[in-house]
Amino acid sequence: MIRVAVSGAAGRMGRLAAAAITAEEDLELSAAYAPLDVGEVICGVAAVGDHDAVGGDVVVEFTNPDVVLANAARWGGRRLHMIIGTSGFDERMLTELADVWAGSEGNCLVVPNFSIGAVVMMRFAEMAAPHFGGVEVMEFHHDDKPDYPSGTALSTAARIAAAGGTNVPDAEGRGTDVDGVPVHSVRLPGVIASQEVMFGGLGETMSIRHDTFNREAFMPGMLTAIRGVAALPDKMTVGLDALLGI
Repeated sequence: MIRVAVSGAAGRMGRLAAAAITAEEDLELSAAYAPLDVGEVICGVAAVGDHDAVGGDVVVEFTNPDVVLANAARWGGRRLHMIIGTSGFDERMLTELADVWAGSEGNCLVVPNFSIGAVVMMRFAEMAAPHFGGVEVMEFHHDDKPDYPSGTALSTAARIAAAGGTNVPDAEGRGTDVDGVPVHSVRLPGVIASQEVMFGGLGETMSIRHDTFNREAFMPGMLTAIRGVAALPDKMTVGLDALLGI
């Protein structure tokens, strides 16, 4: 039995995560950390606001970028494995997290996107990158998502560039420039999360698109992360790729 705490348990993703964990026979919801909602019962567990009251084997972080590093320092000190699903986790924060987590005994897994389909899409884009003359990334999210471009789009563009994707001249003039790959962000009501990567070559184009229709799509990936984080070979890992064998 893996005992799992949810940090940010009173939020939309936190509540969904708590319910998904509770439904699994091999997992137990050990704590719900929600400082602004102390005492509220979430899936049978009363929310707490004290880090020291959070126990278990793994903690899943669904808070916000302002507090996640401080929380990481606390969870690492409590010998927990940590999974970060916080939106807006950028390269600067990854560097700071590496310093914060260096002295901990557990593993830390940062997941830009828990959707298994999105992870596969990024791998497909990486494979296609060297074979086309140009590429652009378009990401679409709900209108209350605070960060842009999304972490998934930033990761996708960086992987395309690293795989040899052709840099487009003056990419900065057509969206956010990520290593020469233009990334366009759209925020609209009615959208959950979608991303399209469009490649162009001599006389042809190719598009790879992934659409998320509800937040339940993130739960299989989260459960995979919970079950696999302890066995990861490195103390800090980014992405579900290693756990999916891609």
